Amino acid sequence: MNDKPSALPDFTKGTINLASARLGAKAVDATDEFFAPLERMLKDEEAVFIEDKYDDNGKWMDGWESRRKRTPGHDWAIISLAKPGRIFGFDIDTSHFTGNYPPGASIEGTFIDGDDGPDDNTQWTQILSQKDLGPGIGAAAHHFFEVDDRATRKQVFTHLRLHIYPDGGIARLRVYGTPKFDWSKVGVDEEIDLAYLFHGGRPLAWSDAHFGEPERLLSPGRGVNMGDGWETARRRGPGHDWTIIKLGHAGIISGLTVDTAHFKGNFPETCELCGAYLPEHTGAFSEEEISASQDWQTIMPKQKLQADNIHEFGPEHIGHNKPVTHVRFKIHPDGGVSRLRIKGKVAR
Repeated sequence: MNDKPSALPDFTKGTINLASARLGAKAVDATDEFFAPLERMLKDEEAVFIEDKYDDNGKWMDGWESRRKRTPGHDWAIISLAKPGRIFGFDIDTSHFTGNYPPGASIEGTFIDGDDGPDDNTQWTQILSQKDLGPGIGAAAHHFFEVDDRATRKQVFTHLRLHIYPDGGIARLRVYGTPKFDWSKVGVDEEIDLAYLFHGGRPLAWSDAHFGEPERLLSPGRGVNMGDGWETARRRGPGHDWTIIKLGHAGIISGLTVDTAHFKGNFPETCELCGAYLPEHTGAFSEEEISASQDWQTIMPKQKLQADNIHEFGPEHIGHNKPVTHVRFKIHPDGGVSRLRIKGKVAR
């Protein structure tokens, strides 16, 4: 059984996993994939261990695993990030790799403009110097490392090269960062999704995420199943569920799309949206700030929702025409929403 860490480090707050396969990260190359392919390392689900599962090369492992190295050198792998982005830290997860984990790892990055991948002439920048790793037992399998260099944190990368010393297996590589989006290219009168994950929108706080985290609300495309959305536990007391979202850019909201795809017996009865203009607030919310958000200005009052349906709410549903930087999306009383699109114009 894989144990999640009880709390994530501060550097992960307000970031997304740029190495998420669900978001589009891809395995590019590896020196060796004898026991397990590189693409497994990018899976979003927690790594699992299946006691009696073997394949032609040996024990089946949920991650990337190279064979035992019998020559000088070490193994490495290259991945393409889901989107170009700035990187603040990593989780090098060795879950279930107990006698076959690498004792050390380091990470380099590069920016490639276009569809071509790295080649022998690619210039790499060190992002993470060689760090010690331990066995994949419980929560200690999650090896969190922050990018300390301020200049490196400001750089944008498209590809990473993970070095392991000398060989072994990594269950998951999570790359905590923010995607780069050029807001200067958005027209004055252009309507855009202000909360889209790849536009820099991100959830900062939420009441509950028992069955699915609110980041999925802002993800690309439609949800593929009921697990691909934000879903809370069944509420047995008073109140309602909510999530606070930081928009990618301050904007004036003109409409919402609320998609309850696949949520049929567990969709919320109603939803509503409130907002605030907090241009200096870029980080996580304190308990006091979360409490204060209950009094934010109403942008869209309560609207009825239906099962497995795309709900379009236009300007006629919006009762607020001033810029906001953060919104509080409320669902009553609980349930699941697959996708949320917050449409509007950029506040100049």
